[in-house]
Amino acid sequence: MRKLSILGSTGSIGKQTLEVARKAPSDFTVEALTCGSDIDTLFDQIKEFRPKVCSVVNEEKAVELEAKLKSAGIATEVLKGNEGNITVATLDCIDTVVGAIVGFAGLEPVYHGILGGKDIALANKETLVAGGDIIMPLIREKGVNMLPIDSEHSAIWQCLKGEKREDLDRILITASGGPFRGMSREQLENVTVEDALHHPTWNMGGKITIDSATMMNKGLEIIEAHHLYGIACSKIDVVVHPQSIIHSMIRLKDGSVLAQMGRPSMVLPIEVALYYPDRGPSIVTEFDPFAEGMSNLTFEPCDTEVFRLVKLAYETGDKGGLYPAVMNAANESAVMSYLAGKIRFLDIERTVFETVEKMDPIIRNASLTIETIEQTDRDARVYAGEIINRKINE
Repeated sequence: MRKLSILGSTGSIGKQTLEVARKAPSDFTVEALTCGSDIDTLFDQIKEFRPKVCSVVNEEKAVELEAKLKSAGIATEVLKGNEGNITVATLDCIDTVVGAIVGFAGLEPVYHGILGGKDIALANKETLVAGGDIIMPLIREKGVNMLPIDSEHSAIWQCLKGEKREDLDRILITASGGPFRGMSREQLENVTVEDALHHPTWNMGGKITIDSATMMNKGLEIIEAHHLYGIACSKIDVVVHPQSIIHSMIRLKDGSVLAQMGRPSMVLPIEVALYYPDRGPSIVTEFDPFAEGMSNLTFEPCDTEVFRLVKLAYETGDKGGLYPAVMNAANESAVMSYLAGKIRFLDIERTVFETVEKMDPIIRNASLTIETIEQTDRDARVYAGEIINRKINE
């Protein structure tokens, strides 16, 4: 039985993790839950799963939740702020942390969870993008498991089972292509937020959906795969596969290509991670190769001249150090501004490129620690904010 602490339980991945736990109560106990500010959803989750502890980043909302739980006669302890997330990730009563917080905010609690000897079921890309150079050595030092939840990295992980790592030649990460597949730079200039949020195959949160539209999602996954599987970014290809049936592939040194297939669903990779090293019961729709849409699987190259953030991810991934943290922080800032209607779609990309360029002299020879990563993230957001404000006023 895994004893879970779910960081970000009110988001898409958090809810689907609870779906897995709900269907297998003899296999999982939910010991702790966290959210940013959505205490209504968290309250309902607490009523159902009765965790020992919860945490809310927004301290006013935490006080409000505390009162609601007291009125309902529920004894779950309420913690507050980022420190609350760290506490929840290091509780003695848990063995597995599900890292489902969106963005850079997920790094610190996961880092402390590893220090505390917890297995990490990771959905948060930014943890490895910004901190992979310290996170993966720490995983090895502490002897804990890194269990990938991201569908692409789960697919790679499954394909690699039973294979020798030295036999891995290339990784082929699949991408749906997002809502703007096939568009030109000129067409992308004036796409709306509504257009960008209309993903063709996946139902995800706003930030991740915009990352899919810019293809930054694939850029982040390239760097994540580099850290997870110890392979150079140059040996990772992005393959556009609009049907989203093949979730990723590996090529071995003898030329064999292995792929993992399934309908678009995050429930399966969550289940694969949480039942590791075993296989759990089937709780997803059975794969039918004769169903509509299954008989015509297509593949296209990723156009990095149109979606230039993918090219930047290769560059920053190769440089390593603090470069990916800068790229990620600038991207998060720009995406939030785009979602708020403050900048145009391609301004996301422009903001990220300019921020990385401006910070290059500062970070080129900087030391790499959790503290320098966090400071760099803060600095990059300041630079990105200045660029965004300039674009708003243009």
